[in-house]
Amino acid sequence: MIRDFLVWLATQVGKGPGEYDPSWSEALASTLNVWGLLEGTHVLSLMLFAGTIFLVDLRLLGVGFKTTPVSVISDRVLPLTVFGFALMIVTGVALFYAKPLLYYHNLWFRLKLIFLAVAVINIFIFHYRVQRDRAAWETAPKPPGKARLSAAVSIASWVAVIMFGRFIAYDWYECGKPLPHWANVAQECAVSERGAIDLTEMAQ
Repeated sequence: MIRDFLVWLATQVGKGPGEYDPSWSEALASTLNVWGLLEGTHVLSLMLFAGTIFLVDLRLLGVGFKTTPVSVISDRVLPLTVFGFALMIVTGVALFYAKPLLYYHNLWFRLKLIFLAVAVINIFIFHYRVQRDRAAWETAPKPPGKARLSAAVSIASWVAVIMFGRFIAYDWYECGKPLPHWANVAQECAVSERGAIDLTEMAQ
């Protein structure tokens, strides 16, 4: 069902009356400069967002800025964090819209989304539960365990998002290539345009 929607999104939305008229998605993917601009902006906005998040996380871990209250660091970087996040989402959605089926059947993209979800959930848990009593420990050189755990999860998940996002450019597990069975299943290669080639079956 999701794939059917993405096929419609990629091939029908904005398509002209002519047989060879491209859809908006196809037109965006084939642009000479816009794609590169979107990709570069996405990477830079991710660096801005993650960089400001890491500043707060290092303070929460008690390994940096120990004499500065957590609220001071958080309030100073919050405008940059929000701007970076908004720009990251807008450019990320545009990039996905240009090649939805390619990303849908990409193992690294799926892993990126999983860790992105972990990171976002961790942000909500921190803001609505962990920092409820922040006034009691925000000046402590080493915040309590719950704050340090949240910071560690944040750093690990955002590093994973960045790492798997970088791996998307490589075709190590591209559908249509001989792959382990688990890889074909994980990215639904059987229903992709390139199909699934199982290494196990080839060896038999």
